[in-house]
Amino acid sequence: METVTLTHTAALARLGHALSDETRTRVLLVLREAPAYPSDLADALGVSRQTMSNHLACLRGCGLVEAVPDGRRTWYRLADPHLAPALGDLLRLVLAVDPTCCATEGCTCT
Repeated sequence: METVTLTHTAALARLGHALSDETRTRVLLVLREAPAYPSDLADALGVSRQTMSNHLACLRGCGLVEAVPDGRRTWYRLADPHLAPALGDLLRLVLAVDPTCCATEGCTCT
């Protein structure tokens, strides 16, 4: 059995905190598809740029996304390549626990 450390606990708690907000979760799901600029994320998710900035700061603090300077702009991507498939695995788990979660026609959450 693997030893559970405070580091493991803190890492999972940060992930849980990030996923506890619907907008942050949506940001992670969008970024698993491709990197994006904050203004594009704000437009796509229907939130203000300030709100997006706050959520991206939180996700950076959680270690889940990273900022990549691009001239005068900055774009964001998932901080680790393992995160995209892990989010997909979490979606499949949620669907297994609650199959009605994605009952609408055309749902693409997996």
